[in-house]
Amino acid sequence: MRENLLIFFSKGVLATLVDAYVVGTKRVSYPVRPFPTIFKTNIIYDVLFFPLLSVIWVKISYNDRLDKILLKSLIFSVPMSFAQWYLEENSRLFKWKKWSPLHTFGSVNFTLFTIRGFVGLIKKVDQVKQNQQITDH
Repeated sequence: MRENLLIFFSKGVLATLVDAYVVGTKRVSYPVRPFPTIFKTNIIYDVLFFPLLSVIWVKISYNDRLDKILLKSLIFSVPMSFAQWYLEENSRLFKWKKWSPLHTFGSVNFTLFTIRGFVGLIKKVDQVKQNQQITDH
């Protein structure tokens, strides 16, 4: 449970920072978004939807080697890239200015692997702590 919360909240922070940069550099805009007077990004996507997907992705790739992790990342990043391309073309939810499906693919994978690396680091720290406790007793 602790790991799920760490994944969820750290992904929310990372997604919000990346999205704020992308919106701030005018690569993407969100004409339709929750709380438009407060946020320039789609805060629901950044702090709810994307973090939930990341928790699922980390859980399904938790014990995998790098080759399987890469393959499983495609299960999330490719459909998300196509879905965003389709929605950009057929809805008013967001507008790409200096953005493409390839940018989405790269940013999704960057954030997935950043969080996956963070979880790996936490696992290593926990192992070191556990080994110290065993040797201390």
